[in-house]
Amino acid sequence: MFRQYSDTAIASVLRSQIVSRRSLYLPRRQVIRGLLGTAAFGLSSRLWTGCSSSQTPTASTPDSPGASPASDKPLVMGFLYVGAKDDFGWNQAHAEGKEGVSKIAGVKTVEQANVPETTEVQEAMRNMIEQDGATVLFPTSFGYFDPHILKLAADYPNVQFFHCGALWKEGLPNNIGSYFGDVDEAQYVAGRIAAQTSKTGKLGFVAAKPINPVLRNINGFMLGARSVKPDITMKVIFTGDWALPVKEAEATNSLADQGIDVVGMHVDSPKVVIETAQKRGIFTSGFHTIQASLAPQSYLTGTAWDWTSVYTSYAELIKSGKTLMNGGIPHLIRGSLKEKFVKLAPYGPAVADAVKKDADETIAKIASGDLSIYKGAIADNAGQVKIPSGTAYKITDPALDKVNWLAAGVIGSAS
Repeated sequence: MFRQYSDTAIASVLRSQIVSRRSLYLPRRQVIRGLLGTAAFGLSSRLWTGCSSSQTPTASTPDSPGASPASDKPLVMGFLYVGAKDDFGWNQAHAEGKEGVSKIAGVKTVEQANVPETTEVQEAMRNMIEQDGATVLFPTSFGYFDPHILKLAADYPNVQFFHCGALWKEGLPNNIGSYFGDVDEAQYVAGRIAAQTSKTGKLGFVAAKPINPVLRNINGFMLGARSVKPDITMKVIFTGDWALPVKEAEATNSLADQGIDVVGMHVDSPKVVIETAQKRGIFTSGFHTIQASLAPQSYLTGTAWDWTSVYTSYAELIKSGKTLMNGGIPHLIRGSLKEKFVKLAPYGPAVADAVKKDADETIAKIASGDLSIYKGAIADNAGQVKIPSGTAYKITDPALDKVNWLAAGVIGSAS
């Protein structure tokens, strides 16, 4: 499977594009901040590059934990999550990545969960910089970017801010980076597994909002399913937001009532969908992290993030002296199966051996470039050709970031 690829795959992607502490809660940090208020915190901090060796560190200019490869000071990396880090979803996937990178010698990590997309995230980031000495931050929620990261990046020009969301663009502060994984290919493989497992020929999908990344996930799943069963259909229900457990349960029950026997998903925490589906006796294909423990018999597989690989590569580059500011690290990186940004979860007991073999072979073809999942002709669910015959898009092609349609076979609306 995907494990055939080198553990340094992400690092090579990063270079080619140039070329626990326990969770700390805000009230406690605010108390400490108040006690230290007389220290007159400044608005700049020291990093491992571009700083004079004679500069005296202060509370607001934490001594560089990676000034050179020979530095004996730890590289302090801070992680912030919008929800609980055990949500079986988006936040847990990043927390698992944080745990992975924390095992690297010379790296110290700090984290804070349940940080809303308000000015509270600015306070949390300031505290990590000024109290914990963090010089690298990973604010992982989409809504942290504007205005919060933009504001803090201007206040702390020597701290590196890496946002998960591919929102970076030219003209932004030089100390902001962005990273994201494209999951369409993994969803394509998951869709093939779902189609070969389904007995009714009816798939379902519970999704939050009809925005580009979600539509691409749905389409990848559908294109994979139709690549093995051209007549299979998939009903999509949009709940309207990222975390609405009641609506997610209602949507799953509705799909089960319609004779659907495999459900995919794109919500922040797939827990409710997966547990509800198991109660209804239907299969699921998960998202974000591995949810097999929630439904040992009905969980087929899932598309999961591999943030440990990404964060480890960032840490290794920074420890070697590379930064966003000196051009050693690209401001925007993206990857998929080949680069180990995403992976397929282990197969559940309901997945037949022949289906496992097919999935492994499909992953190998995608990674080698022999298979493009976006090769025309591809039509939307209204019959309009969106990718003409003879055209094939790579997973990172900018044209795919404009997808605002649902693929043929999907029952639902993209608006």
